[in-house]
Amino acid sequence: MFYNIAVVGFGLAGRLAALELSKLHHVTVFEADDEQTPNSAGKVAAAMLAPLAESVLCEADLALMGLDSMKRWPGIIAELESDVFFQQQGTLIVAHQQDKGDLQSFTQRIKPVAGHSAQALNAQQITRLEPELANRFNQGLFLPCEGQIDNQAFYKASFTMLNKRKVKCVFNQRVTIKNGEINNRPFDYIIDCRGLGAKSDKPLRGVRGEVARLYAPEVNLTRPVRLMHPRYPIYIAPKPNHEYVIGATEIESQDSGAATVRSTLELLSAAYTVHSGFAEARLLNIQAGLRPAFSDNRPEVSQVGNVISINGLYRHGYMLAPALVAQVVSRIE
Repeated sequence: MFYNIAVVGFGLAGRLAALELSKLHHVTVFEADDEQTPNSAGKVAAAMLAPLAESVLCEADLALMGLDSMKRWPGIIAELESDVFFQQQGTLIVAHQQDKGDLQSFTQRIKPVAGHSAQALNAQQITRLEPELANRFNQGLFLPCEGQIDNQAFYKASFTMLNKRKVKCVFNQRVTIKNGEINNRPFDYIIDCRGLGAKSDKPLRGVRGEVARLYAPEVNLTRPVRLMHPRYPIYIAPKPNHEYVIGATEIESQDSGAATVRSTLELLSAAYTVHSGFAEARLLNIQAGLRPAFSDNRPEVSQVGNVISINGLYRHGYMLAPALVAQVVSRIE
């Protein structure tokens, strides 16, 4: 059956929903920002697919959902006409000798998920995985099932594909969803993907993330690396063309302002301790964003009448969004 569907919010979940639904239905997208969506959490993110690492903080069912989403990403990307970097070569977890306790604590909290488990590494094994980290770390973990994508490329390619499918995108318009209509305009279904834009309707909080994007031709890491540290644990995700996304995993703050000098120094200093080649890197940008989360940090797909809402993806956006959008599509079709 053919439906007239509105997608409200053009972040990660909104884009995935529009891509999937526009195959069979007429879709209109509404976005409060402009087409650059500068406040989208998915645009700031490192876009790591890390169900095993995230199992330290989330329940096993969400980690399983992350494995399901990882299987869906190649198919999603294959339908786009532009190249989008996708990688599944695992995640390397390392710690300096003085922070060995943080690595041990992390190891103990990893949940075995669907037969996937962490592999303990010594210095020689770390070097085999990442030769440029030789003689820097004596202990680590390898999570072979994990991966990442390039979120910047996905945002561009998804917009291009939706334009090709003649999906109407209405930007710079904050809408009201009431009585199953948008600004008194009826739709068969409304997919609410507003994230923190729905805070007036839902008990959401913002969880701050800070991310630096660097051009570092002297660094040749081949997979995401996480540094365990008691004060500023960071991740380093290599992207195409010698670019690296470096970020702090989580900051409990609803401050949406720019990154501070202190946090920037800590972030980049921690990256330098992983690989000294970052000293000569060029800082392309540093961004801060707020991720929408409920009090239990679990996502929610809910429905009232013809309005279906996806929200609360917390720090698991790229890990969970494809599976959550699949739930929405199954409700409609």
